Amino acid sequence: MAKHGKRYDDARAQINPEGNYHPLEAFRLLVSQEVARFDTTVEAHFRLGVNVRHAEEQLRGTIALPHGTGRAVTVAVFAEGEKAREAEEAGAQIVGGEDLVKRVEEGFSDFDVAIATPDMMGAVGRLGRVLGPSGKMPNPKTGTVTFDVGKAVSDVIGGKVEYRTDRAGIVHIGLGKRSFTAEQLTENYAAILDEIMRAKPASTKGRYIKSISVAQTMGPGIDIDPQYTQNLLEEATA
Repeated sequence: MAKHGKRYDDARAQINPEGNYHPLEAFRLLVSQEVARFDTTVEAHFRLGVNVRHAEEQLRGTIALPHGTGRAVTVAVFAEGEKAREAEEAGAQIVGGEDLVKRVEEGFSDFDVAIATPDMMGAVGRLGRVLGPSGKMPNPKTGTVTFDVGKAVSDVIGGKVEYRTDRAGIVHIGLGKRSFTAEQLTENYAAILDEIMRAKPASTKGRYIKSISVAQTMGPGIDIDPQYTQNLLEEATA
């Protein structure tokens, strides 16, 4: 069993292990807990009642968070000519064509998100083994294969995040920083929740959202009661 430090243990002692929290209550507790000497990332974990062995029940998409992620994002764009200039003007830090493909093939991966124009995918397709495992491979489903590279870059820099189910049917997604207010984290959480509900596969049977927890880097998890799901969505759209 992993041994945790005093800050972790103190934070865990504040959490009621028998009760699931309302989202706002959970985030108020979380932001009050200092478990590290840096501005930790806050994540949400949704355990879904999906069978990921069936392709139609594998969730993948993007969400624009109303308050962004709180972190600087390095964007690489595979494009040439006018589209390369468009990407640079939108704020992409790394832009290139075949030259960038070659750099990545040789091991370069110092970026968080990769975007490509469709005409570059013949070359970028060779990078599947390099970018695939880290989730950086451009994909039409997440809007990262597009000729509208300016908007794609702006969306990512502005707080658009990707989500997907893992092999256990869990969605792990960052929704902000501990320095955010509890209200900001709750609004980002509501946007994620809304998207996950919208993406519910038609073939899913039984309970769709089985459990939800939120945590900060190096901190303990706080369970959110799924019964608040519908109420929160109604509050967010009121």
